[in-house]
This record gives sequence, C-alpha cells and structure tokens, in this order.
Amino acid sequence: MELKNHMEIVVDRMLKVFVEKDPNICTCENCILDVKAYALNHLPPQYFVTEKGEVYTKAKDLTIQFETDVTSVLVQGIEKVKKHPRH
Repeated sequence: MELKNHMEIVVDRMLKVFVEKDPNICTCENCILDVKAYALNHLPPQYFVTEKGEVYTKAKDLTIQFETDVTSVLVQGIEKVKKHPRH
C-alpha cells in the first residue's frame, strides 16, 4: 500500500459532482486544480497507509458535519476561482 490522503480522494469525488451539476464552473485544468488546491489547503489532511486506516478515515465520511465542511470549502474555492480564473 502507499501513502494516500483521504481528504484528496473526497475532494476529487465531490468536486466532480459540483462540476457535473453546475455548467458555470470552468473545467480547464488550471481552474479545477486551483479549486482543489484551495479546498485541500483549508481542510485537514487525513493520511493513511493501511487498509485499516483507510476504513477508519472512510467512517468519518459518514457524518453530516464532515460532508458539510467539505461542501462549504469547495463552494468557497469555486467562487474564488470563478472571480479570479488563471486562464
């Protein structure tokens, strides 16, 4: 197994949903990476290296507060990038 950041996996998954639902989000590589970087810099990392660690971090996904926190930060990042795109 390798070192992984569960928060990055969650951000990728949730950002994909936002992009699919909102045609006003720019999908160029710069904008997507800027939103992702913003989110990951504002959320706590959740690293794991074992399957047991992966299961433990996934269990945190089940809380409403976790989903709310990630959603809030993603919305902030999307709005910032919309206002100041780098392309």
